[in-house]
Amino acid sequence: MNTVFYMSAIIAVASTAMVIMERKAVHALLYLIVSLLAVAVIFFVLGAPFMAALEVLIYAGAIMVLFVFVMMLLNLGGAAAGQERQWLHARAWSGPGILAAVLLAEVVYVLTCAGWPKPTGGVVEPRQVGAALFGPYVLGVELASLVLLAALLGAYHLGRRAAHEPGGP
Repeated sequence: MNTVFYMSAIIAVASTAMVIMERKAVHALLYLIVSLLAVAVIFFVLGAPFMAALEVLIYAGAIMVLFVFVMMLLNLGGAAAGQERQWLHARAWSGPGILAAVLLAEVVYVLTCAGWPKPTGGVVEPRQVGAALFGPYVLGVELASLVLLAALLGAYHLGRRAAHEPGGP
């Protein structure tokens, strides 16, 4: 189990570093998805399968769809369409694909050979998570939603203004 934990941690750190260093937004988005999946594997290995499922559903699923919609809203024009055709090559998907394959191998190993990890603390039910998020932490949840909304509106505003300026996309 320690090997799976450390390999997932290395993949999470490496793919997060690639998110920061990558110049192309779509490639950075792919590395971010791999990073979030690696964190989900870490949660699972630590005995928190519910948190792992939330990580995959909420972050790697819903938030990534939101990022894709924002990128579509920016609509960078004809140059972006040509760039998208280049992304269909296997070379663009090789880095995230290799990291995701290692994560998949780790999950298969954990589920088949090592068995289910034992929770380190008490079992946390979804009802308890919801009660905590909308109880004592409701202010933090609402502030996070406002920050995401502000970021979305800011990206839209910047993309729209650039499109209407002379010489813009």
